[in-house]
Amino acid sequence: MGVHRTGSARAETLDHLDELALLTETAGGVVAGRIVQERARFDAATLIGKGKAHEIASRVKAEKIDLVIFDDELQPAQIRNLEKIIGAAVIDRAALILDIFAGRARTREARTQVELAQLEYLLPRLTRQWQHLSRQAGGTIGLKGVGETQLELDRRLIRRRIAHLRLELAKVERSRKERRRGREGVFRAALVGYTNAGKSTLFNALAAAGAARVEDRLFATLDPLIRRGGTASTPYLLVDTVGFIRKLPHDLVASFRSTLEESADSELILHVVDLAQRGVEARMAVTDEVLAGLGLRDRPTMVVFNKSDRAEAGAVERMESLYPDALIVSAVRGDGVAALARAIAAAARRSRGSEAPTGRTAAAGGSA
Repeated sequence: MGVHRTGSARAETLDHLDELALLTETAGGVVAGRIVQERARFDAATLIGKGKAHEIASRVKAEKIDLVIFDDELQPAQIRNLEKIIGAAVIDRAALILDIFAGRARTREARTQVELAQLEYLLPRLTRQWQHLSRQAGGTIGLKGVGETQLELDRRLIRRRIAHLRLELAKVERSRKERRRGREGVFRAALVGYTNAGKSTLFNALAAAGAARVEDRLFATLDPLIRRGGTASTPYLLVDTVGFIRKLPHDLVASFRSTLEESADSELILHVVDLAQRGVEARMAVTDEVLAGLGLRDRPTMVVFNKSDRAEAGAVERMESLYPDALIVSAVRGDGVAALARAIAAAARRSRGSEAPTGRTAAAGGSA
């Protein structure tokens, strides 16, 4: 369910719904259909208005739909009101993303980060009116990793669990800082960008011993990987990080802060962009926004347009015109990877010989 705000571009709303559908499929759901409503402003009680909610209810009943997913953030009262009218579970994009992260988390740190984000998201929504929980099995989209039993705990116990998880993450953060101190003196370049931009494939192509798990799906990488690259004379460390996405839940960004800070300690940011996707610059803006939140907006940055082999006709030329200092690569085919490696090495040599470049340009990098 998407809402097209009057005065905004409808194509952007549809693009967001395309992404929401992909997120739903990534979480294991089957998309039964899409609805877009045009509104001048959101409805305080139901976001979309009771008339549209009753329309959805009729469709849900006729097609036996289990779940309605909204692209926009829903307040706890809105969720309760919508579920009463629609007669099915209702979640928003944030809950869906948290669910995907829960399914992807493998390490203890990632599981702790995701659980903390889920509980902080669910706490204000934890009321006696979550009646649909009694009808759902553990693992349902929007609830994966938390489960019915934990959701039935009272707020006091949830807050106690949140405090415990924060302490666990504080220990992990201290351990990370110790490990980072042990790597001081070695130039670091972090690959950041929108989810599924091909960062892990590029990481493997650049690293001396590629070990990043590569999958053509959203959020394949949750835990940062660090590998050595370069040559004996000009070594550097590469950092592969979790991908970003529109409307990334604030609780998730906060809980993954220690992970994202691997990028904060890097002298160079490699902003990897999927050239084959629509809305390239909108996705770049999302990454810039997250980097700004981490205080990295002014860190030397190299824009790397990936997947040139899959880009539409004219896309490469357009980006070369708009971003003349950026690099164009295909991590899968290897096109431009050697030039990128040389650019990173050049940045490492400059850093070793003098102060690192300031501003938004480094090596062959340009403004993002």
